[in-house]
Amino acid sequence: MSTVSYYTAEGLKKLKDELEQLKAIERPKASADIAEARDKGDLSENAEYDAAKEAQGLLELKIKKMEEVYSNARLIDESQLDVSKALVLSHVKIKNQSNGMEMSYHLVAESEADLKTGKISVTSPIGKGLLGKSVGEIAEITVPNGILKFEVLEITRD
Repeated sequence: MSTVSYYTAEGLKKLKDELEQLKAIERPKASADIAEARDKGDLSENAEYDAAKEAQGLLELKIKKMEEVYSNARLIDESQLDVSKALVLSHVKIKNQSNGMEMSYHLVAESEADLKTGKISVTSPIGKGLLGKSVGEIAEITVPNGILKFEVLEITRD
């Protein structure tokens, strides 16, 4: 059974582009590598040929998995999202109640999470804790070292 994954337009395009890259560029390159190795002589003792065949198998597996993910991908309709609550695709500014530190996060689907750019997954502990919260509410989030309390200061959409 395949799992449905939700994507922003940007995330879905990135997935499609990566899949096309694998099919259009990497797949022919793998075939060329096999042909080149085959031309080097006896296949029974040709480690280069074996390595090229194995690399091709791994590439095909990766393509198959990505095709499955892409076929089960769903685009998130931002117009249907409630702008008063923290939901997927929300930009949320929060304040840590214990130290007063303010942080901003962009809540995204798990497949698009990237902490370096401030994108956190809605399935992460902080993401789960913020989901459904409105401005002024306190989110109590259980993390490995205890419970953190964050006040939601601002919620925006792109």
